[in-house]
Amino acid sequence: MGDPGGVKKVLVVGGIGITACLGFVALLFVGTLAAAGSLAGGAAGGAVALAKGAVPAQYQALVQKWGNLCPAINPALLAAQLYQESGFNPKAQSPAAAQGIAQFIPGTWATHGIDGNKDGVRDVWDPQDAIPSAAYYDCELAKYVKDAPGDPTHNMLAAYNAGPYAVIKYGGVPPYSETQNYVKTITDLSKSFARPVTRVEPSKQAAQAIQYAQQKLGTPYLWGGTGTAEQGGRFDCSGLTQAAYRTAGIELPRVANDQYNAGPHPSRDELLPGDLVFFSDDLTNSRAIRHVGIYVGGGYMIDAPRPGAVVRFSKMDTPDYFGATRVTAAGAEALPTAPAEEQKAEEQEEGPEGAASAEQGEEARREEPEASGGRSDEAGGPAVSRAPTS
Repeated sequence: MGDPGGVKKVLVVGGIGITACLGFVALLFVGTLAAAGSLAGGAAGGAVALAKGAVPAQYQALVQKWGNLCPAINPALLAAQLYQESGFNPKAQSPAAAQGIAQFIPGTWATHGIDGNKDGVRDVWDPQDAIPSAAYYDCELAKYVKDAPGDPTHNMLAAYNAGPYAVIKYGGVPPYSETQNYVKTITDLSKSFARPVTRVEPSKQAAQAIQYAQQKLGTPYLWGGTGTAEQGGRFDCSGLTQAAYRTAGIELPRVANDQYNAGPHPSRDELLPGDLVFFSDDLTNSRAIRHVGIYVGGGYMIDAPRPGAVVRFSKMDTPDYFGATRVTAAGAEALPTAPAEEQKAEEQEEGPEGAASAEQGEEARREEPEASGGRSDEAGGPAVSRAPTS
């Protein structure tokens, strides 16, 4: 997607002056609204492939293979279920005794767990068994409710949440708010795990998010900062993006690696202003993402880079560029939310990468486009265990 006329000329000549930048962003504010009203997206038929890096590399082949086990599921839907249940954490265990990456309770595992890797053991803690078992269980549920009216996938998801007899009794998704929400959540969430097959529809909220972010230019960075008065209005990287989209009526998760799943993923040449852009030292795994910014065009983003720096325009084309997300209200709403105490643990566990060196030239080194280090999602951390919904 081309940038608005003159954008690159403004940006690439020397440094970026604040006055020029503010004018640039004002143009983007108008241009983004125009794009949102003129371009069209849409789904296409055919096989569903997984979005780049959305599923950790060690599980991608399993999810792609077993996600095609029956017509009621696809790889993106299976990935959405695994992410919603455990955040791809094979050691997850809920207070309700649900276990492993697919969060099987012991009774369900006893009757539906399979030996996916054919090693003679059905191990709920082994993703090689648990992921195939999750697909097998979905397909078994789909068989139970195959004669119920309505969408077969929706009915399967409803059976997963409320039981197949409820689906049969009500002739489709039962009138339970929890079940209806589960069906919508997984359906919406699956879109962020599917590789787009057409141009991704522009975001109508992007211009508002950009406008907010550009108003914060020059604000000092604060690890764990979300812009509160107690924090002096300061931000870290994911705190800034969260606050920006909150002003547009979209509530993003707190940490960058969860924000990646808040919508579909446009390719680099399809980026539009307002897209979230992500960075990682592991380009195969979205759970390893450690930094996020808001794309503003011309190869630049607004971000809160690290301790000792301020919210600013930064170049985004560096070797650690992971990918992008076009935020949608439905995608963000579908994301699971960790309990507050788990979010706090995530923020504290990893710490701000580069903090110790921020006063020893790290700030200057970050300006080099070929440098891959120095940016951090200080609130990154490992995936958290999520309680099952069924």
